Amino acid sequence: MIRELAEYERALEHARATEEQLRDALFRENPAVFALVAEDDAGGEPVGFALWFLNYSTWTGTHGVYLEDLYVRPHARGDGHGKALLAELARVCVERGYERFQWWVLNWNEPGIGFYKALGAEPMDEWTVFRLSGEPLRALAAGAEAPGSAGESAAPGTSGGSRTL
Repeated sequence: MIRELAEYERALEHARATEEQLRDALFRENPAVFALVAEDDAGGEPVGFALWFLNYSTWTGTHGVYLEDLYVRPHARGDGHGKALLAELARVCVERGYERFQWWVLNWNEPGIGFYKALGAEPMDEWTVFRLSGEPLRALAAGAEAPGSAGESAAPGTSGGSRTL
């Protein structure tokens, strides 16, 4: 379904994740991402999914849910699967005290935008998404100070810590 979504978004060539990478991210001891799967009521066939992870707001001091992907197969659209996936993620937010549930949508995806607005979601038009990848990412990383150099103090461990540069 990830490849189906990439094709719908006109970016199939960018969908490079392997089954092994997804399995590791979703099912390791401390997962980095989480997923919900919608199944057809009749036969239990997977018809949609939502892939999400936690983010954090320094303004609210709470985690939130970032929806990376929401996809429902074309033949199952209109049957309530997308809304059920979003409702379950909203329930997770409320149950855990998360104050934000957010995602991106392509500007040309009018059906998606209309669906989200009908749920009460608000576009964040005053924000511009930036991405650094490929060679510009590597170039910027090359200019960073190496760990352990002057001016840096790192918290123990490799994740969840902070450091001062």
